[in-house]
Amino acid sequence: MTDIIRMTAADLAAKLDSREVSSVEATEAYLDRIAQVDGDVHAFLHVDNDGALSVAASVDDRRGKGEDLHPLAGMPIAIKDIVATKGLPTTCGSKILSGWIPPYDATIISRIRAAGLPILGKTNMDEFAMGSSTEHSAYGPTRNPWDLDRIPGGSGGGSAAAVAAYEAPLAVGTDTGGSIRQPGSMTGTVGVKPTYGGVSRYGLVAMASSLDQAGPVTRTVLDAALLHELIGGHDPLDSTSLDAPVPAVVAAARKADVKGLKIGVVKELGGEGFQAGVSERFNEAVELLTRAGAEVVEVSCPSFDYALAAYYLVMPSEVSSNLAKFDAMRYGVRVGPDGVASPDAEQVMAASRDAGFGDEVKRRIILGTYALSSGYYDAYYGSAQKVRTLIARDFAAAFDKADVLVSPTSPTTAFPLGDKLDDPLAMYLQDVATIPANLAGVPGLSLPVGLAAEDGLPVGFQFLAPAKADDRLYNAAAALEALLEDKWGGALLGQAPILEGAR
Repeated sequence: MTDIIRMTAADLAAKLDSREVSSVEATEAYLDRIAQVDGDVHAFLHVDNDGALSVAASVDDRRGKGEDLHPLAGMPIAIKDIVATKGLPTTCGSKILSGWIPPYDATIISRIRAAGLPILGKTNMDEFAMGSSTEHSAYGPTRNPWDLDRIPGGSGGGSAAAVAAYEAPLAVGTDTGGSIRQPGSMTGTVGVKPTYGGVSRYGLVAMASSLDQAGPVTRTVLDAALLHELIGGHDPLDSTSLDAPVPAVVAAARKADVKGLKIGVVKELGGEGFQAGVSERFNEAVELLTRAGAEVVEVSCPSFDYALAAYYLVMPSEVSSNLAKFDAMRYGVRVGPDGVASPDAEQVMAASRDAGFGDEVKRRIILGTYALSSGYYDAYYGSAQKVRTLIARDFAAAFDKADVLVSPTSPTTAFPLGDKLDDPLAMYLQDVATIPANLAGVPGLSLPVGLAAEDGLPVGFQFLAPAKADDRLYNAAAALEALLEDKWGGALLGQAPILEGAR
């Protein structure tokens, strides 16, 4: 079991294809690992033992008959609980969807099922993806496998923690303002936000429709590329889906060459406010890229200074609109108001939302409703959209000077549980480096680049590329990953969580 769960997904896929390891063996190994450690980590909200093993057995049977299978067939996978899964609970980490079982699959789930990947279960998250620590889940927080007293990042901390703790070789997350990349930074995993529209949003429970994007959570860059290729591509069911093929991300990850590549260090995404150990590891990684033949230049994106403020007007406004559907009339929790014998629809709606939504969700609904209200729309939401345009222009200008941009993924390493719960603004600042990519729709990737000297916790390095140039991310990140492996003597940071028995 230990050997199986320590393999990269690419290596395990090769073992599955050669029938050295069966899908049932691999799935059982991960299910055993979940049973062993998830009581401490709490990465999963629902584990589907029977369903996963049934798919695994079917794949083994088809492989035994010589059928032509997908390269990842038989590979176990975990899914963030914001993605609709037919027959499996989808709660979005909220009481208001407690017990809801979708009657349909999201497009990415349909593709995963068609490829024959056993779904291990659904992972924990901040309620409706609103948070940066996975402490806002109605079902309790997820803990960081590197230090169980610290957060794993958010909102997709469950997916990142599952991969970091060897509970899954692959996971799907979603990224609205950094919710794949920031947990990747906190847990020492690889997290990718594809170009907006590059992966179907059909069947993702919407938080902010112009920002949400599903993507891979893995332990290596190649593993992320393999999953990206599977879930990406045009979807006629999604009006925002790009009618274009998936970039050659797997080929780019295998190429891993930065010689002659122009890398732009973003002036505004570093310096004051960034933890010393984070900056140190980031600068070391830039130096490795320079020695490998990359040309490093500094670029300035002045509008990035306003990205956080713009995001926290655009996102809550879209939240206010999207979450209006949870009205207790069609699905979800329904609660009657106390002391009212024959409540009307509005009273039931108010009572149900009060009982079903958590504090952070209510905070953002109120903020967004205010920003969209008559008399304030132009001053707040309209102005934020203008800033969004300026950010896109800054990206375009920066990409005229560099092939990819780089920055630390998060300004700090994982902080203690409860440390920022009473200070929403401090929590929001965790996404200062990741938010610009969502506002502009460009792809981003977080790669672990070492441990901070102060606390021995993982540090993430962020690559950004122009829209539809996701392959550039994979090429540059795979090259840096190889350089770091040489530096560490082959040890992969994402495979060393400090859980008992993990080393």
